[in-house]
Amino acid sequence: MNLLNHSEFALSAEDLRKMYRLPHKSVEVLQGAQLAVRRGEKVAIIGKSGSGKSTLLNLLGGLDRPDGGRVFHHGVDLYGLSPRARSAHRAANVGFVFQSYHLLPEMDIVENVMLPSMALRVSKGNPQKRAEELLGAVGLADRLTHMPLELSGGEQQRVALARAMMNSPELLLADEPTGNLDEATGGTVLQLLFEMSTGHALVIVTHSKEIAARCDRIIMLEEGKLV
Repeated sequence: MNLLNHSEFALSAEDLRKMYRLPHKSVEVLQGAQLAVRRGEKVAIIGKSGSGKSTLLNLLGGLDRPDGGRVFHHGVDLYGLSPRARSAHRAANVGFVFQSYHLLPEMDIVENVMLPSMALRVSKGNPQKRAEELLGAVGLADRLTHMPLELSGGEQQRVALARAMMNSPELLLADEPTGNLDEATGGTVLQLLFEMSTGHALVIVTHSKEIAARCDRIIMLEEGKLV
């Protein structure tokens, strides 16, 4: 991995390490994980519950700091940036879809979708218009004035997907995006995720072999390393 030209990949990581320190012991969740994802590639990461999949995704997206190793987005050393620069980079280049939606209940769904654009110093075009167009693309054009808690779980996850696409990110990270949904609703959300991520790199954490099989590549997180 150290010989990689990181600028050739949408996402690459080398020797990622992460340890959680508990009162009476330390647990090393990641022990030198390596990864490279090409532009437009769809990669599934699978592993046992508690194996560190969500931790890995947070490190890949810049939501948490590793104890060792580096992460690159198109050659940009993510943790070589200042916290402020890293936040701006993340808003512009990374879209997140979480299992639990993470919508702000005090904002309507258009405002929730617009949130990534608010993190940019300079917004592209008309953010509200784009948010409304994205909500239309996920089938919620008739719900624009609704608050998150007025929507079903599947509808909230579609809002989260629209939010992830707000700034046309080069990289999408999805953490068990259908984990809280029934099979039919999850299938709809999954279909939208794959359709909207066409041309974008996608890393999806899942326990579902069926979801993983739809990706270009499947990687197992095992004993702190990606196999």
